[in-house]
Amino acid sequence: MQEARAITKNQRVSPYKARLVIDQIRGQDVESALQILEFSKKRIARVVKETLKSAIANAENNLGLDVDTLIVSQAFVDQGPVLKRFKPRARGRASRILKRTSHITVAVSTQENSAD
Repeated sequence: MQEARAITKNQRVSPYKARLVIDQIRGQDVESALQILEFSKKRIARVVKETLKSAIANAENNLGLDVDTLIVSQAFVDQGPVLKRFKPRARGRASRILKRTSHITVAVSTQENSAD
C-alpha cells in the first residue's frame, strides 16, 4: 500500500481543538477534505489544510499517485511539548498556565488501498 504523509510539528493549539478539525476530514476524498477545511471557522483549519496539501504533493511527486483517486487514509494529532507559564493571583499566589502544542499528521493513499 502506497501512502504519502505530511507532518506539522509544534503548532500552538491544544490537541483537543485540533482533533475537532482532524476528525471531520478523516476518510474523505482529498477534494472534499480541502473544501471542508476551506470553509471551517476554526483557526487551526488553515494549518491542517497546508499539511493536507503537502501530503497530496508528496503523493504526486514522490510516489507518482493520481491526485483524483486520493483519500485521507490517516489523520491524527499528537501532543507536543507544553509551555509552562505562571500567572500572578491574589494574596501572593501564582497559578500555572499550560500552553499546549500539537503535532499534526495527515496521510493520503489511493482509494483501492484504503478498502483493505
